[in-house]
Amino acid sequence: MADENTVYIGKKPTMNYVLAVVTVFNSGSDEVIIKARGKSISRAVDVAEITKNRFVQDTKIKDIQISTEQLTGEDGRTSNVSSIEISISK
Repeated sequence: MADENTVYIGKKPTMNYVLAVVTVFNSGSDEVIIKARGKSISRAVDVAEITKNRFVQDTKIKDIQISTEQLTGEDGRTSNVSSIEISISK
């Protein structure tokens, strides 16, 4: 169930993700989780704010969690990547 309510942010245009969040809300869900890592974090914040202010005005930011994940590259080296989870609820 949690995966159905989750929107993963990548490199697509911001409005594509806003549409995905609005679609999840319109399908009857009361909460959407927006997840992003690295350079996509700012896009995730934009998606949450655009959704809240323009498209689904009766929502609020329920929770924000930040963390650091260790990723192993193809060359075997590990690097730290920041990540964020933004929970929006009606």
